[in-house]
Parts: sequence; C-alpha cells; structure tokens
Amino acid sequence: MSDSPARGPEILVPAFNQVIEESGAHGGLLMLLSPNEAMLRMALVSGFPVKFTGPWKRIWLNADFAIARAARERRQIWMGPDERATDYPESAVAAPYPYAVADTPLFTGDRLWGVLNILWPGSHPAEPVPAELAAVDAGALRLSELLNRYAQEGRPVRPLPEPLAVPRQETSGHAEEDPHAGARFAERLPGGSLAMNLEGEVTFVTRGAAELLGCPVTDLLGALPWDVLPWLSDPVYEDGYRRALFTREPTSFTVLRPPDRWLSVNLFPGISGISARVWETAPPDENPRSGPPGRTAEAEARVAEATQAGDEAPTRVGSVYHLMHLSLVLGEAIGVRDIVTIVRNPVMSAFEADAIVLLTVEGDRLRLLGHRGLTDEFAEELDHHPLDGGSAAARCVRDQQALFFSTPEELDRDRPGWSATSGLAACALLPLSASGRPVGCVGVGYREPYPFGSGHRTLFTSLSGLLAQSLDRALLYDTQHQLAHRLQELLLPRELPEIPGVEVAARYRAATRGLDVGGDFYDLIPLDGHCAAAVGDVQGHNMTAAALMGEVRAAVHATAGTDPGDVLMRSNRLLTDLGVELFTSCLYVYVDFTSHRARLATAGHLPPLMVDPEGEVTILDVTPGPLLGIDPTARYTSTEIPLPPGSALLLYTDGLVERPGVDIGDSLAELADRLRAVAHESPGAIADALLDEAPRTRVGPDDVALLLVRCATTPNGRPIRSGGGPTGDPTGGQRAG
Repeated sequence: MSDSPARGPEILVPAFNQVIEESGAHGGLLMLLSPNEAMLRMALVSGFPVKFTGPWKRIWLNADFAIARAARERRQIWMGPDERATDYPESAVAAPYPYAVADTPLFTGDRLWGVLNILWPGSHPAEPVPAELAAVDAGALRLSELLNRYAQEGRPVRPLPEPLAVPRQETSGHAEEDPHAGARFAERLPGGSLAMNLEGEVTFVTRGAAELLGCPVTDLLGALPWDVLPWLSDPVYEDGYRRALFTREPTSFTVLRPPDRWLSVNLFPGISGISARVWETAPPDENPRSGPPGRTAEAEARVAEATQAGDEAPTRVGSVYHLMHLSLVLGEAIGVRDIVTIVRNPVMSAFEADAIVLLTVEGDRLRLLGHRGLTDEFAEELDHHPLDGGSAAARCVRDQQALFFSTPEELDRDRPGWSATSGLAACALLPLSASGRPVGCVGVGYREPYPFGSGHRTLFTSLSGLLAQSLDRALLYDTQHQLAHRLQELLLPRELPEIPGVEVAARYRAATRGLDVGGDFYDLIPLDGHCAAAVGDVQGHNMTAAALMGEVRAAVHATAGTDPGDVLMRSNRLLTDLGVELFTSCLYVYVDFTSHRARLATAGHLPPLMVDPEGEVTILDVTPGPLLGIDPTARYTSTEIPLPPGSALLLYTDGLVERPGVDIGDSLAELADRLRAVAHESPGAIADALLDEAPRTRVGPDDVALLLVRCATTPNGRPIRSGGGPTGDPTGGQRAG
C-alpha cells in the first residue's frame, strides 16, 4: 500500500450532494470516524453554516446522541420532527427545533467509516417516506464503497481540522440578458426585501428595506443584521433565523425599532439562504408579546461597542444552547464518573477544545479525575500537586481565580516549557467552587492560539459554575454511596458455606443510579445433613431498609431448621415488634438430602423456579402468605415438593424479572425460558447468564439478588447422597413455557 498522505473530504462532495438531492433533504452532515479516538468528526456540512454545528463537530461513540448510537449499533435511526426531544434530549437542547432526521452508519463488513446524517424540514411527516430512505440507503452504500476503496489504496479520507461547508445553488428564474430583473422586481414590491446567505450575512437589500431598518444599504451588505442594528441583537431574533434554517419553514416576528416604530419581519428559508420581507406594522397587543422590548440607548451602545471590538462569544444563541445542553446533562449526572464522561464528551465538544482535564481537591492536594487530549505523562504531572505549590492549577484553586493563556508565549512565561510538554498553544483554567468552598478546577486547552475575549470568558465562567455544583454533588454522592453499599455488603454473606452434596451460586447486583440502597438479600444455612436457603426484599431503598435486611437475616438464622412456615411466622413477629413500618417479602426453603424433598414457604415473594435433571423448568406453586411486618398473628403454610439429585432451585428478587408495563406472568415465563436455555451449565454460569439479562431501564437497573441451589451428582450421573432416599419427578408446580 502507498505511503501517500490521506485524502481530504472534498473528494466525497459529489456523492454527498447526490444523496441530499435524491432524498429531497434540505441538508446534512457527514461524520467520519477518527483514526486515533473512538470519536466521530464532522467532515462535510450542507444546508447550515459551520458556526451553528458546534455540538456535532466531535461526537464520541459513547455519547447519548442518535449519531453515536447509529455508529455503535450499526443501524439506521430515524426520528420524526417531534421525536428528538423525547428520545435524545441532549441533542434536542443543542438545536431545539422540529426537523426530521435519519442517521445511517457507513461501514464495510466490520469496518466502520462514519455516519451519514440527513435532515428534512419540520413539515415532514412523522413517519419516514420509503423513497427518501431508499435514496439515503443507496447514498450511504456509495459513500461506504468510496471510503473503503480509498482506504485500500492507502489514502484514506480524513476530516479537516474544520468541517468543509458544501454550498448548494438554487435555480435562477431571471433571463441571463437581464440579470437585474429580480432586483427591480423586489424594489417594486411594497415594504422592503432582503436576502441572507446561510451564514446570516446580507447579500441583497432593497432601498425600501434599508429605509425601514434605518440603515444605509452599504452598511447592511455583507453584515449580520443583528450586528449592525443593535435593536435586533437580542438572541431571540437570531434564534428566529436559526429556526428557519433548521426547520426550513417560514418564521416571523415583530420588533421595535427605537424609539416607537414597529416592524414585522417574515423569514422564508431556501437551499442557499433566507429571504426576508419587512414592513411597518401597528404596535402588538399587550398579550401576547411578540418580541423583547427595545433596549435603552445606553444598552444599545454597549452591544455595539462589544460587537465592533469582536469581543462577543462566537455565536450568542449557540452559546446559550451549549449551556442549556450542558445544564441538562450535568443535572442528570449522579457520580464522579458521570461528570468525567460529560467533561470528556459534550463539554469538550461544546467548547471545540483540543484537550480537557478535570481536577478535584483532596485534602491539601489536587487529584486528577480525568482528561482527554493530553498525554498520560503530562496529565500525571498534574496529579497530587500540593495546593500551596506554584503550579497554575494550584493557584487557580487556591486563589479562586480563572487563568487564561492565549498564546504559547503566555504559557511559557507562567511555566517554562509548558507549551512544549503539553502540546498546547492556549489554555483556560477555571476554578470550581461550591458554597464558598473550593472543589477543584477544569482546564480547557487548544492546539492553536485562542483569543479569550470577554464574551468567551463569560461563557467559560458560566461553565465553571454549572460544573462546580455538579461535581460537588457527585463527590458527596460517591462518598455516601460507597459507605451505604459497604454497609449492605457487610450485611450479606461474605461467602457461601460449603455443603456436601450441594452446588450453589449466588449473585447480588446493587442499583447503579441514585443513592438508593436496597434491602435485597439471600442466605444459605448449613444444617445437620441438610440445608436451608432464603431470599427476600425489604421495602424501600435506604439505609433503614438495608439495616432491616440484616435483622431479617438474623431472625431466619435463629429459627432455621424448623418448619418453613414457623420460620416465617417467628420472623414476622420480630419485624412487627420492631415497629419500623417497612414490609418484607421472603421465600424460605428447607432441603432434605435424605428424602430428596424440599419444603417451602413464602411471605409475599415471587415463586421459585425448579430445573429438573433433564433441564425442564417449572414455576413452583407455593401457597402465599402475607408480607412480613404487617400482621403479627399471620400464619404461613409450607409446601413440600420432590427434589431429585441433579435438579436445582432458583430463588431471586423482583429485580431479576420485573419490567414496567409487562405482566408479571409474562416476565416469569421469559425467565423460565432463559433458565431453560442454560440449565445444563454450572450454577455459576447460570447465575451470570441470568444476571446479565436482568431488565435494565433508562434510569438504571433495580437491585437483584439470586441464589441457585443444585443437588449435585457424581461425574457418572449418580447422586451424591448425604443419606439415602429415592429420586422422584417434580410435582406441585406450574409448568413453565
């Protein structure tokens, strides 16, 4: 293969344009997989200015974006105009407008190349149009074949540092011999007309529009309207322009031109830009208000001064949406690991950074939590720096002052050789504090010099405020979570006892989100020539539930060996005497190796499953009793079943089967099917397989406890006998499946 340099994405422009044209879309993105990171980088963009695509310039494969999911799962994802807000809220906040979108992975065999993102207007039907998707599929196949061919030739296609904007041209309706016919036509219309390109720059304006706007034609041409007209600089008007671009639907608003002239503005989007009609209108009614009030002369002067100085953040509305997006994802973060993931993914993308690092205060030192874009060696130099040291990060935290280094020279003045060892040309260090207490700092770095103007600094400061509160909450959560689950682990058996003639396996999975600590428990109790097994679930998810779980285990242990009904009856009295007002379900089983039978009793718990020596699964029918802790006079009935050598009992808690909206009978039947599929495996393999397939929801899995007890056999199939006794067929159960 050739050692020639990689190709640029411009070679894909014809194929990219073709799929957009044939699918009837109004724009799209071509994302290519980074060769060095699990990340998709934007290579081509059509129908939108590059400055509006910040959140999508870099998308990590583990991000909660449809584009990333399409790449991970190698399948096309369609979303109608109103689906993004519910299915992918993080993406929707970045562009809160209705439009239809299809994300299609580009791959050859097992090789992923990227994702094709195609957009249709907000007026598109909720369901996909087959012909449109067929065109997208054909285009994705062509692009995949091109990417594969170029890679095989030794010159793979790589994205440029900045996405390449692909222009689209609209067909002209004027005669070639009179190119000014359109302008004269617009001048004859009442009111005023102007045209803007996709960037928002004015490319055409009539004299009537200039008069209504109170600005010379020469000042408007080539400018952004909200830059030259301070009274249009409120972000709501720029948002109207962005809405028209994303939805490709007409947008209108009413605006006050100071001091007292009201204008109505209608925006009509097209392939290459937006046409606007402006005319004078009557003042809007007090209800509803059509737009923000006009600014005072002093406020207008400040905006104009900042704009002329180039001191605003790159896109004001985009910055607002970045912060809204980050506020949303940080609000959903639970532990420190979540915060690190957010910092390394959406935060880094939102600020188009080349490197990022997160440090927290631990005692009198800084501890590295995570980083991206830095070498491990340089990142480790930042770890465990003393707060009273002279490093920039230590000063940032100690003095609670943001530090901005815009050039390599500024970096090296602060610390000689810093730019070379870090590979950065600019860096911002932002202190993180909560309730007046330092929490840590975040560093955002760039490979090229970066002008940190006042607009940028305001944006970074807003980020540090959001991040500080979330990190402080996450650190507290992690500490409490570790303590709570340590308590829970201490209350569960550290290891299962070895009992001759029995093979056992137990698994426990704590809920992974929230500080909830469950009361799920299991236990295996050796008795003289026999054994007892129990599983239960204390109501609630808190420290009280975990502590009560220990009480229930102790009560079961104290009475183990007696009739299962008596065990539950005595445990029930203990719980009602404690008066904790928490209820507990419990299933208790006594296994008699001599007779090869088992006796069971349940206090409102899910039924156990039995696997016979041939691998058939039965959902056992056990006479139910009330939950423990409700009625001190409750009685519990024991049920006896044969348990021949080679058969097994599965005891479990509801987290293994229950799913919202699914009938419990259907869930039990599914569990029986899963158990039947692995019935001939070892107990440990069975337990692992069942736990791996336990239901999970978007908010995380529930607690799960399971205990598998199998009456063992010798390698030649003969039973291991603690005593004697015949074998028999299972009875007394509901046949599963």
